Amino acid sequence: MDEHGLGELDERITGCRACPRLVAWREEVARTKRAAFADETYWGRPVPGFGPPDASLLVVGLAPAAHGANRTGRMFTGDRSGDVLYRALYDLGLASRPDAVTADDGLTLHGVRITSPVHCAPPANKPTPAERDTCRPWLVRELDLLRPTLRAVVVLGAFGWQAALPAFAEAGWTVPRPRPAFAHGARVDLDGLDGLALFGCFHVSQRNTFTGRLTPEMLRTVLGAAARSAGLPVP
Repeated sequence: MDEHGLGELDERITGCRACPRLVAWREEVARTKRAAFADETYWGRPVPGFGPPDASLLVVGLAPAAHGANRTGRMFTGDRSGDVLYRALYDLGLASRPDAVTADDGLTLHGVRITSPVHCAPPANKPTPAERDTCRPWLVRELDLLRPTLRAVVVLGAFGWQAALPAFAEAGWTVPRPRPAFAHGARVDLDGLDGLALFGCFHVSQRNTFTGRLTPEMLRTVLGAAARSAGLPVP
């Protein structure tokens, strides 16, 4: 584990201005705000990963939500997608509370870290391929720092899956060729520096959770399987 290295990485991420479209959008959202949060000061910067430096399970999302993490400054915090994710982690004993409201609400994660392949809120929740590729070195470095303890990864959604596979390869794991397709419940074992179990899960977006495409039970099943693979004690 490299706590200082990970903290330095998080700090560097928050100062990134590499993608002009994303910089303009995240800052515009922070200025105009949503009416419900008009009295709040938005974070309006890249959002770093969240969780302990010795995590054995990594959850990879897509990008910060405009009025969620882009407002609060913490992954999946302040929006309904995060409520679903943290509730599942709490039910499995991997989070200290079932919701994530603000960055200073006291929430802690147990053996789990959460990150994303794109660290800035994108317009329409859709980063471009160029923005995804520009942000990849941050994820590669995060994987490097987590490698001593990391044993399993849950990737939320097809975009995250496609963005993460090249990062795993650059970080030293062997990704099968042809690259495995995303599917909910899929498991791929990556060889290389250390064994790594990769799990696919539908994203916790409202589009998926409101329609029942992803239920709380489905989410807990994937997270639980990944946690057990990572050696974490779960029910």
